[in-house]
Amino acid sequence: MAQRLHLVFGGELVDPTRTEFRNTKDIHIVGIYPNYAEAHAAWKAEAQRTVDSAHTRYFIAHLHRLRDEEREVSPTEELGS
Repeated sequence: MAQRLHLVFGGELVDPTRTEFRNTKDIHIVGIYPNYAEAHAAWKAEAQRTVDSAHTRYFIAHLHRLRDEEREVSPTEELGS
């Protein structure tokens, strides 16, 4: 099975109904995980740790979706052209 990397990150948002960070320099990078299950466990731990802060949110980014190995050129490679 192919490795499917996931990034867990979060921080304080400008408004809890949006996904704009108050200060991108303060984004907390929790880590990169080899599968969704481990990423979800890390996300859940951080979300529970910060439950008292309504403006703090954590997210899971599916890094494996940034590169499609089946396509000759992935969308991210086209940006560098």
